[in-house]
Amino acid sequence: MEILKIVGIALISLIIIILLKQYRPEFAIYISILTGTLILILVMDKLTGIINLLESISNKASINNTFLTLLLKITGIAFLSEFAVSICKDSGEGAIANKIELGSKIIIISMSIPIISSLLEIILKILP
Repeated sequence: MEILKIVGIALISLIIIILLKQYRPEFAIYISILTGTLILILVMDKLTGIINLLESISNKASINNTFLTLLLKITGIAFLSEFAVSICKDSGEGAIANKIELGSKIIIISMSIPIISSLLEIILKILP
């Protein structure tokens, strides 16, 4: 099971980080980043399967691929910003983490404008 690998890697990394913080606390953040990257690589196969499934459903339902691409980009931005925010918070840089959150929210809102406007057009067509 994939989750056992992920939890195992996380727990081993946690033990290493706890031990490192006693002697070399500056290296703990590197282990944290490496662990996050390794876990991301482990789930990449599942992510590509999800993307392929969404594309297949989109083609069958005749949904505009532009919207699917936008949704995938928005989801990617959300995941990457959450990863960066977590690393910043682990490093004790809460202010930078808050700025990343704010920036990513603004980017997500600006990217979702075409989807929102399309939905509003559909609603206006339905209403008398």
